[in-house]
Amino acid sequence: MDAARARKIADRIQQVVAEMLERRIKDPRLGFVTVTDARITNDLSEATVFYTVFGSEAERADSAAALESAKGLIRSEVGRQTGLRHTPTLTFTHDPLPDSARHLDGLFAEAKARDAEIARKAEGAQHAGDADPYRRPEEDEDGFEDGEEEPSEHAGRSAT
Repeated sequence: MDAARARKIADRIQQVVAEMLERRIKDPRLGFVTVTDARITNDLSEATVFYTVFGSEAERADSAAALESAKGLIRSEVGRQTGLRHTPTLTFTHDPLPDSARHLDGLFAEAKARDAEIARKAEGAQHAGDADPYRRPEEDEDGFEDGEEEPSEHAGRSAT
């Protein structure tokens, strides 16, 4: 089976399942479910449908139970709309990726807030040492370093 065809069928399965959940499945346990992805094996025998549920852990468990009980009806519709000779078995899997992304967004926001706090505290602060912390050889009043002589007018010219 070519991978491009499998991907197209997986995309179609994702659409069919999303439409079924939105329009046809009336289970009160089903929460705010979003179908995030679908993958199918190369032999088209098994499809995994990834989903997220907005809400608590209990709502997630209720939605998982509702999906499991509606699996037969959803599978029948998938078979009808994809036109496959053998309808793949469906497995529903909670997609942890959006939860991870939300967690990372929270960590980034926290880091940004800490950086802003540090910048606020540093405003108007002065360095503990001198403004120019590097040592320089002492310069005479004439602008030349100790031991250095003023260049003569003829220095660096060759006699010709």
